[in-house]
Parts: sequence; C-alpha cells; structure tokens
Amino acid sequence: MTEDAVVDVPDRELLTIGSFAARARLSAKALRLYDRLGLLAPAHVDEATGYRYYRAGQVERARLVAMLRQLDMPLARIAEVVAADDGPTAAALLGAYWADVEARVAGQRTLAEYLRGRLSGRSSEMYEKFAVETVDVPGQVVITETRHVLAGELPAWIGASLGRLASAARECGGITAAPFVVYHSEVSMESDGPAESCVPVADEAAARAWAERHGRTWEAKVRVEPARRLAYTRITKAQVAHPQILAAFEAVEEWITREGLEQAGPCREVYFVEDWDGAGAQDPVCDVAFPVS
Repeated sequence: MTEDAVVDVPDRELLTIGSFAARARLSAKALRLYDRLGLLAPAHVDEATGYRYYRAGQVERARLVAMLRQLDMPLARIAEVVAADDGPTAAALLGAYWADVEARVAGQRTLAEYLRGRLSGRSSEMYEKFAVETVDVPGQVVITETRHVLAGELPAWIGASLGRLASAARECGGITAAPFVVYHSEVSMESDGPAESCVPVADEAAARAWAERHGRTWEAKVRVEPARRLAYTRITKAQVAHPQILAAFEAVEEWITREGLEQAGPCREVYFVEDWDGAGAQDPVCDVAFPVS
C-alpha cells in the first residue's frame, strides 16, 4: 500500500498526499521535499504507517512554494515569504529578493559583455564605451582606514569602512568631498591589496586628534592628499562589482597610454553617490580614476 492509496483517515477533512498533490498540481515527490525542507509540513502524519495527510487549505501555500522555487529563491527566503503575517509583507519580501536578482543579472550582463569583448579580440571597441575625462582635484586632508582584503570581501568592507569614517568626520569638521578608495596593490580573488578607504575632512587638527584616539583600533590615519589630476570614467552600480569593474580600469589605462600621459599614483574609486542603497543598477555611482601627469 502506498501513501496515495485510500485509507481510513481519522479526520475526514484530510487528504492523502496523492489527492493533495493533484489539487496543488504538484508531485508527491515535491511535497515530500517541501516537508523535508520545512516549507510545507503535512497536517497529520500517521505514526504507524508514516503516511502524510494534508488539508485543502494548504493548497495555496504549496503552489506558492512551487512558484517561488521557480524564481530560484533560496530556501531560507522562501520560508520568510510563506511565514509572513500578511500579504503586503510577503509581497515586500518578494520585491526585495527580486531587486537583488535584477542587480545581480545587470552585473552579470556587464561582465558577459566584457568577456565577449576580450575573447573576441574586440577590447578596443569595448573600451570606447567608457567616456574618459580628466579633472583637477585640489589637495585635501583625509582620514583613512587601510585593510588587506580579497575581492570577495571588498564590497562589505568598503561600505563598513566608509560608514565608520563618515561618522568620524563629524568630529573632524565635516566631509568636504566625495569619499574614495585607493588600491595600493592588486585586489582580486587571490591578492589582498591593501586597499585604503579615504574621507576628505575640513579640520586637520581635529582629524589628527581623532586618529590619536582611534587609530590603533581602526587602523586609521590622517594624511594630506596632494593636489592631483585624475583621468577617470563614470560607471553605474551594476558595473562596480568585481570583476566587471576591471573593464573600466582597463579602459582608463588604455586612454592614458593613447593620450601620451603617465600614471602618477595608485588607482582609485570615487564614490560620489549619497544614497547607495537607493541607487538603481543603471544609475551612475562611482568614478574609476588614475592620477596622471
């Protein structure tokens, strides 16, 4: 006898797994999986036979789980959606997940375009999509935090370190220009830099006093960044992720060579957007730049 067989069930409102699967338009195998994953537990399990029984009212949840899995939603996030107290909350959770998906796909699309260009030998055409300009930046006092970090750890560290420095800037006369990150050596999946987060501030004396108090804990310092001419290209939020951001760096390097200029310092990313979380995948958020002479 199988679970799909007609059996004497204590509660006549309960459906065998076969009957329930037919109503939910799912397989019994899928229902057993959902049970094992904690996404849809049977209303009753016979202790003697182990057969699963469901209520008709569970059909909608079963279909919802199945559709969410078709979106490749991680199991933990599916559990959050189906456990939501009300429809608007569940819809908001789904919306947040899908925004993450679209941001990831936008980044992957950029990376695929970059790789197609490299593999087909059309790098020069790819670089032409980046508009490179120069800008003169005056000298400025910056408070900094330096860390050896791999590419996979970089986004979280940049956000956290710039957040800490932005808060500290209130003690240093306030922020005077866009924060930036300087790469003193290569940061990749194998190389850990170091990278240096920098926030320009107004009061050098206050900044040095702040660094004296917090420098050892945060690996924080104060330095005077000299006036520089930067060659830069502006990129979108989707283009910031590694390794697709490499196309922007290479485009600026190629432009510098073509213009007969020389690199005069380590490359950097200048984060001029104020609301990072509110920026869309195609919104400009960052300048990829090299000091030049």
